[in-house]
Amino acid sequence: MSEGDPVDELIRAIASLIGEDGAARFGVAVSGGPDSMALLDMAGRAFAGRVEAATVDHGLREASAAEAAMVADWCARAGIVHTTLHPDGAVRGNVQGWARAQRYALLEGWRVARGLDWLLTAHHADDQLETLLMRLNRGSGVSGLAGVRARQGVVLRPLLGMRKAALLAYARVRGLPYVDDPSNSDPRFDRAALRAELAGVEWIDAEAAGRSAAALAEAEEALEWMVDDLAARHLSAEGEGLALDRTDLPRELLRRLLLRMVKRLQPDASPPRGDAVDRLIEAARQGRKMSVGRLVLKGGSRWTLTVAPQRRWQ
Repeated sequence: MSEGDPVDELIRAIASLIGEDGAARFGVAVSGGPDSMALLDMAGRAFAGRVEAATVDHGLREASAAEAAMVADWCARAGIVHTTLHPDGAVRGNVQGWARAQRYALLEGWRVARGLDWLLTAHHADDQLETLLMRLNRGSGVSGLAGVRARQGVVLRPLLGMRKAALLAYARVRGLPYVDDPSNSDPRFDRAALRAELAGVEWIDAEAAGRSAAALAEAEEALEWMVDDLAARHLSAEGEGLALDRTDLPRELLRRLLLRMVKRLQPDASPPRGDAVDRLIEAARQGRKMSVGRLVLKGGSRWTLTVAPQRRWQ
């Protein structure tokens, strides 16, 4: 999306994600930064009368209320309905993780209440590059390296092919008001620190990295399709546990099937990750038993996963 009229490119990008739909209504998540303001302006021009906007004010900075008001004022002048959303309760755990969870929950509630079909966010090619590098540094597999998905449920991210610099230039040309969130350059946050390091690197092609992420996302969909089929044919209930009757499969497929088994028996528990899953697979291939939280995996030519009996204390 680096060439041509940005509004036309947005229309094409959304059509590629959801098809042609002349009646679809869009909600736009707008923080007040140049990226989301550019997206809102483009969407308003592309889908006039079918766009609303929402800003989540987390209340974490003194300026956040004024920033939400700035977006509301611009929307009023543009004839776009705007809503400011506020989280309930105090911050818990990691601040950025809490804010993200609150943001998406609030936006989804707003989307449903307003009868909107899709939620647009302004993630762009530079965001995708940062996500890929951070996950590569954590040793992520195919799913993680698929990066930010262009479509995830009702959430659409149609700007993944556009650079941040292009969005900033669009905002300036259009005379859009915008603010810069200081957390975006706060080195205490991993993403901000990485962003600062990447600022002077010219040989990395963010758009090419985005295409790689899209290819990995398609590979992820194909793998999940295969696992759906394998689970339907080879995974069955056995008492209060589960049995997998085909284990001569590539490690990645076994990994996904095993994680599904764990999730089915312990839906609220955190799944094992990385090396822990590999150790489980190796033990099962050798016909040994191994614990997975409160579960027990027994290997061999046929794997079973059962809930471990509670210990009786005397």
